[in-house]
Amino acid sequence: MKKTLTALLTAALVLSLLGGCTSPEAPTAGEETTAAPETTASADKTTEAPETTTEAAEETTEETTEEELSDQEKADAVAALIDAIYVQVRTEDTDEQCREAKEAWDALTDEQKELVEGEFADPDYFGRDTGDASKDDPRNADDIGENELLVVSFGTSFNESRTEDIGGVEAALAEAYPDWAVRRAFTAQIIINHVQARDGEFIDDMDQALQRAVDNGVKNLVIQPTHLMHGAEYDELSEAAEKYSDQFENIVIAEPLLGEVGKDAAEVNTDKERVAKAVAAAAVEETGYDSLDAAKEDGTAFVFMGHGTSHKAKVTYSQMQTQMKELGYENVFIGTVEGEPEETACEAVIEAVHEAGYTRVVLRPLMVVAGDHANNDMAGDDEDSWKSMFEASGYFDEISCQIAGMGRIDDVQALYAEHSGAAIEGLGIAAGEEGGNEDSKDAKNSLPDGVYKAEFHTDSSMFHVNEANKDMGDLTVKDGEMVIHVSLVSKKIVKLFPGLKEDAEKEGAVLLEPTTDTVTYEDGETEEVYGFDIPVPVLDEEFDLAILGESGKWFDHKVSVTKPMASQE
Repeated sequence: MKKTLTALLTAALVLSLLGGCTSPEAPTAGEETTAAPETTASADKTTEAPETTTEAAEETTEETTEEELSDQEKADAVAALIDAIYVQVRTEDTDEQCREAKEAWDALTDEQKELVEGEFADPDYFGRDTGDASKDDPRNADDIGENELLVVSFGTSFNESRTEDIGGVEAALAEAYPDWAVRRAFTAQIIINHVQARDGEFIDDMDQALQRAVDNGVKNLVIQPTHLMHGAEYDELSEAAEKYSDQFENIVIAEPLLGEVGKDAAEVNTDKERVAKAVAAAAVEETGYDSLDAAKEDGTAFVFMGHGTSHKAKVTYSQMQTQMKELGYENVFIGTVEGEPEETACEAVIEAVHEAGYTRVVLRPLMVVAGDHANNDMAGDDEDSWKSMFEASGYFDEISCQIAGMGRIDDVQALYAEHSGAAIEGLGIAAGEEGGNEDSKDAKNSLPDGVYKAEFHTDSSMFHVNEANKDMGDLTVKDGEMVIHVSLVSKKIVKLFPGLKEDAEKEGAVLLEPTTDTVTYEDGETEEVYGFDIPVPVLDEEFDLAILGESGKWFDHKVSVTKPMASQE
């Protein structure tokens, strides 16, 4: 609209000005001019006139256009620019789009800024005060060295939370492992764009951070997610890291905060216990009560609000409620914004707290970062916020909110540091070493107990992992012993032996029996094939494995297991 209006005004104004260019003294047809020098001078002046007139026309048109555009039209133009960068995909135009959006916002009056409203845009996008961005360290410097500890977070545009919560974890890891370069990546491009446009702070996304590591010659990469669990975001992180797995000598993903998911709501672990104790203690301290029991006697309940997820890892929230009960925290309740699992929905939690007889409620995020969900979904003034819904129930005398992420709690930071330490130890590289060596091989092959995804390679085009599993198997580590389960391409290999065929044929040899596995191909088709649990004596080196086919003949092969990455299972 603006361009069209500008063009029309420019055309009209230029025509008007040009129409008045003929001077009353100018000679008409048939009249003689005076001396040649005067004619030349007059011609020179005439040549300059159109340029001067055009510039004046453009300036006048721009002023006229700006005046004629309504306040709402100017606000709508800014809203469109904001909506354009509220996307999850970075492009070659992103930097320029972020700059344009901020410049357009700055050009609005305060009254016009209040009118900004788009699909995602609102006055708070640029206008809300979320703290001093200059206090945050984006940790995107080069000169990394051979060992990098990449801290991956979903991210937040709330400056104080980014500094205190995410920055708190990063600082704790940097202090714990001073010889490892701590760097940052966010997985939410929407947030990265928001921070860049508003504050001029550039934060790496996963691809940028991983490519930065490659360009800097990093050999050993430990990725520490600040995610709570092995959920959807953890899965996406793993997929992104896998694309770069052949660019490093070693790459491993450390455990998220709450550790392994477990099979049902009753299954808890030491990670969940430590987090439950830490977050409850922080909440009690902020209220001024001496203990949870003192708060209980005063009729006060604590409600910790998580995000929630449709991922199978949602059982984690139920496990945290189980953990609270096992610790005797009767006045602690777990909820989720998304209401998954169902018993964690706000309405369900309100009823549970009411039925338990509590009259005061303290709301606090069960999130590493106190960002948008904590400030808006939990503590906001809209009628669908948790604070408003608790108040609207009419059950309670007092509702208060604590805006603080778990990332700023010392015990939580220490737990993240331990997870990173376990991953570093699994690589066999002590803090302070520049790389692995022969003496560290035993340590390298002693991964922490757990389940990993790992590549299984063979020396044969006929004997390999089924294509549906893309060379990957499930590596289980327990008490220092490693076993990888792989699904093969058919049922034609009927036995395996960890060693040479001459030993497999000896009396008393212990052979590996097959399992029947169902694999699913990209087109959705399924097939039953044989799978095997294969002992792994060493990582990243070939070892002997004999196979027995349907023909009854044994064959020798060399196989290897490489690139273990913590599994989301």
